[in-house]
Formats: sequence, C-alpha cells, structure tokens
Amino acid sequence: MFSRPMRLNCRSVPRALSKFSRPHYPSYSARFNSSDAASTAKKEAESAAVGAATAITATSAAKKFAPRKRRLRRIMWMTAAVLGMGCGYVYLTDTRASAHRYLVPPLIRWMFPDAEDAHHVGVDMLKNLYRFGLHPRERGNPDGDGKLVTEVFGYSLCNPIGISGGLDKDAEIPCPLFNLRSCPSWRWADVRHYHKKETLKSRVFRIPSQNALINRYGLNSKGADHMASVLDKRVREFAYANGYGSSEAGEQRVLDGEAGVPPGSLTHGKLLAVQIAKNKTTPDNDIEAIKRDYVYCVDRLAKYADILVVNVSSPNTPGLRDLQRVEPLTKLLQGVVEAAHKTNRRTKPYVMVKVSPDEDSEEQVNGICDAVWASGVDGVIVGNTTNRRPDPLPKGYQLSVQEQTTLQETGGFSGPHLFNRTVALVSRYRNILDRHPARGGQPGTASDGTVADEGAPIDIASPPARADLQPVKVLFASGGITNGKQAQAVLDAGASVAMLYTGLVYGGSGTITRMKQEMREIKEKKSE
Repeated sequence: MFSRPMRLNCRSVPRALSKFSRPHYPSYSARFNSSDAASTAKKEAESAAVGAATAITATSAAKKFAPRKRRLRRIMWMTAAVLGMGCGYVYLTDTRASAHRYLVPPLIRWMFPDAEDAHHVGVDMLKNLYRFGLHPRERGNPDGDGKLVTEVFGYSLCNPIGISGGLDKDAEIPCPLFNLRSCPSWRWADVRHYHKKETLKSRVFRIPSQNALINRYGLNSKGADHMASVLDKRVREFAYANGYGSSEAGEQRVLDGEAGVPPGSLTHGKLLAVQIAKNKTTPDNDIEAIKRDYVYCVDRLAKYADILVVNVSSPNTPGLRDLQRVEPLTKLLQGVVEAAHKTNRRTKPYVMVKVSPDEDSEEQVNGICDAVWASGVDGVIVGNTTNRRPDPLPKGYQLSVQEQTTLQETGGFSGPHLFNRTVALVSRYRNILDRHPARGGQPGTASDGTVADEGAPIDIASPPARADLQPVKVLFASGGITNGKQAQAVLDAGASVAMLYTGLVYGGSGTITRMKQEMREIKEKKSE
C-alpha cells in the first residue's frame, strides 16, 4: 500500500538549516547605503582636498598680498604724517597763528624764569629757525593793498610799524625780524666804540601782570667793529646772490643803490636804523671825547645804515642823559651829521636823535628841538624807557609781593603805562618842530620872531600845519604801544612810525600782523 506522500512544512525546518535553502545576498537597501557612503566619503575627500587646496591657495595669496597691505598701510601712515607735518609747518610759521600769542610767550616765561636768558634763547632760536626755513613769517602780502603805506625820508614803506632798538644788539637776526613785516626798524642798538665783556646777570626783570619790563642792559653790544664786520658780510652775501660779485666793487654797487633797494635794509619797503652811543667809560664832562665816540661809530657803520640813531637817552648809562642839554647836544649832533655826510655812499644815511620821556618839561623839550634845528638832524625818536615807576594798571590793581619787589629794581621801565605820555610828547614835539625857526637864526621861535605859547592846549588828533620853509622833521614814537589803536593814535599825534619792543615780548611774533589788521579796520571805519 502506498501511503500518502508527506508534506514538509517549511516552517518546521530548523532556522539553522534555512540558510541552505537559498543563497544569501545583501539587500538592495544595504547595497544602496554602502554605495552612498562610499560616494559621500569620496565627495568629502574631494571636498577636503579642494578645501585644502583652497586653503593653500588662500594662504599663498595672503602671503603674497601681506607685504602689499603692509606697504599700503605704511604709505597711508607716512602720507598722514607728511600732511600733518606740512599743516603744522604752515600753521606754526604763520604769524597769524594763535600759538604765537597764547602758547609761545607763556611757555618761554615758564621755561626761562630769568628774562635775560629768555632774551638770548629767543634770539638764538629765531636765528636757527631762519637757517632751516622754520621761522615765523607773515604769509601772503597783506600790505599789498596799500592802505598802510607811509612816506619816510622819501622812501615808501609798506607800513608804519617798526621794532625798537635793543632786541638784536649784535646784528644776529636782521632777516627773521624783517620777515615779521615791520618797517622801518632798527635792528641793532647801543653800539659802542669797543666791546667790554659784561659779567652781571639778572639785568632784565618781568612784571607779568602789567605786561611790563625793567631792564638795565645799558650798552652791552659787542662793539662797532664787530657789528661793522657782520653788516659788511651781509652786504657782500647780498651782492654775490644778486650777481654783483663778492668783491669790494660789487659791495659798493649795492651800497650805491644799484640793486634798487635801500642800502641798509636791502629789502623793498623797509629801512634799517643803526643806533649808536658813547662808551660807558668816556668822561661825562668831556664833550669832545664823547663826540669822538659817536663819530667813530658813524665812520664804521654809516654806510650800512639807512638811518643813524644817536642815543642820548639810555637810563642805564651814567651821564648819557645829561647830553640832552642844548649846548652839548647841539655840538654832538653837529659832529654826527657832518660825519654822516662824508659817508662813502651815493645816498647818505639820515640822522635821528632818540630822546628820553623823562625830559618832558617845557624848557627841556624846547632845548632839544633847538638842538635839532641847529644841528641839521633829520628827526627825533620819542622816547625810551623811563626811570619813573607808574601806578599799576588797571587803577587800584594790587601787585603781588614778588612784583612789588621787582618794581624796585634799578633800570628803565617799559610797558603799556608809557603810552599816554608817549602820545602827549609826540604831539608836543610835532607842534614845536613844525614852528619854523626865525630867520634871525633863533631856534624855537615862530617865523615872525615871536616866542610861541608853549602852554597852549594841543589837539592830539589834529597836528598843526607844517611849515614849508624847512624840511619837515620826522618823528618816530616808541613807548607803551601794544595794539593797532594805539599805533594809530601816535600817528594821528604827528609821528610817522610807531615802534614797539615790550609789546612784542608779551604779545609774541604775531603782534605786528595783528596791529596792522587793527589799523586797517580803523581806516575802513573812518572811510565809511
């Protein structure tokens, strides 16, 4: 018998044997995942390679362009530095810069408590700055408008403001001072027959609250011979630079005016005055010896000057102010005028006498004017420092203990306090000098021979009409002038030039520029 065939239940087959029932292949998803992972890995590898290559390229580029960036940065910094230095140069060398008024003068006073040390340092500084072209100067040509042009001794000066004597006693800084646009000016003062070394210290004292000085320098230059050599060198250098050669013949051509500039200043629109005085050791009562001192200075220096200034008013030289009496002054001035007329030059220097503000009585002023007319002097400089000690300004101001002590120092006082006296003296001298001496030769009298009324009131704003029978005597004003309004006041009183010194010390190198601008504004208001 055949039995029913057996059916096998696959489910009953052991799981262990199922592997023999069919071959094992990876699933599709497994194959896909494996392929994707490989592809991803490959892409990541490629990406990493590209990134690495990019990084290498970027690094290489960075290394390549880094020097250029550094170079560009340096160029930018250098450009900024050059521009900054250029702007600083233009600013600091311009007299209009406020630093010259509000920074430099106080800084110098702080750094150099001794005023004499500050004076010497200031001169040396200006000399060295000029050598390198870093000196302060008036930029542009503000005088070109012609509003301040003034006529002095036949010269057309660009403006009527000058620097008084004593600032540059040894002809060290003529050009830097001319660049401040002062004209005329005498740059060198107190020239002596010979040089005697001064050993005293503390000869200049400040009174800052009053913008004033007391000085007892006296006649402390290096002497006429030294100055003559310095001025001679200056003329020779000018002659050589302008094609006249450096020989004596070339120098003489310049001194004779062939260069078209004043032979003293060597600058258009400016004049140079040289101030002379006697030796300190010359006996006060020997007028002939005193005259020889002055004549010696004239012989050595006249050909280098546009104006010779006879100083008989220094308060620090014993016996010098005694020379302002009529007889000795006339004799002295006659000797100087005669010597000046013998100057070896086509045009002769003009002669002025510098008088003291302390000799202000009617008799003294009349006597000086008599000597001026009798001697043939061309003009008068009013005035100098004073031996008097004025009250503080403003009225009622209390000086510090230190300034009160300083005020007792021996020497000539200068500052704004002198201004009113200067204006009054200028007006008085203008009034008296404009009265032509009588034909009988009596100086100090009117043209009809009658004595003028010296006690008559004087209108400062309207100086009297000038006589036409004699050359007009020129007046310069010096004393207490610090601003344009004051300068205009002395001009209205009869002066041709307003001069300053102490105002420049406290106001800085831009003082003259400010004064001229103030004067222009005054003239514009008057013309409206």
